[in-house]
Amino acid sequence: MTILQVEGLSKTYTGRFGANQVKALSNVSFELEQGEYAAIMGESGSGKTTLLNLLAAFDKPTGGRVLLEGKDLASVKEDELAAFRRDSLGFVFQDFNLLDNFNIRDNIFLPLVLAGMGYVDMAKRLQPIAQKMGITDILNKFPYEVSGGQKQRAAVARAVITSPKLLLADEPTGALDSKSSDALLELFASLNREGQTILMVTHSTKAASHAGRVLFIKDGELFHQLYRGDNTNEQMYQKIADTLTLLATGGESHE
Repeated sequence: MTILQVEGLSKTYTGRFGANQVKALSNVSFELEQGEYAAIMGESGSGKTTLLNLLAAFDKPTGGRVLLEGKDLASVKEDELAAFRRDSLGFVFQDFNLLDNFNIRDNIFLPLVLAGMGYVDMAKRLQPIAQKMGITDILNKFPYEVSGGQKQRAAVARAVITSPKLLLADEPTGALDSKSSDALLELFASLNREGQTILMVTHSTKAASHAGRVLFIKDGELFHQLYRGDNTNEQMYQKIADTLTLLATGGESHE
């Protein structure tokens, strides 16, 4: 089943008084199937973060549309957007976005608290997730008392505790050391094997090599796509590296 449809998506930023128009995205179209794990790559300024913001309904497109399970995000009223994101989307950010004055448990509970769920139900939902994330022993600690890898696993727990239709990750390994990055990527792979749909924006060839499909954005346009097929992570890594070289040198995409 198609969970996400991106149709002719464009975004142009206009300066004051209509001057200095900057086209961040131009006619980007793709679909994401339920249970798929995809990565978006591109050089800085290519438009991939703009794309992620549009998919999360943090920003509105100049043209085209985004549909999540057939629902046009543009049709969601402003006063309903926060609840829509909380119920439908999970977010994992490079800088974790944890609140230092909340312990890890309360950080993870936050979206459920906002949804009005009772403590007993929240605790039942957290227990298996905390075990899977390997954070059961740090739930009473505060973010400043744990490592970067532990913070990110807590952030992933917060993102998936609402059972989101789509997990959006923005440079999730960007602030982690290699060991913590490897652990997080294995965690994402495990979540995906259990059916979680994931769309990740990343600069990391290694991170992208774990995905089932990689979309490359260049100058605001969809430049190329790679599908895993029977390729190993190592083979995907090489294919991604070759495509990034094409991006950097101005070569043509080849299917």
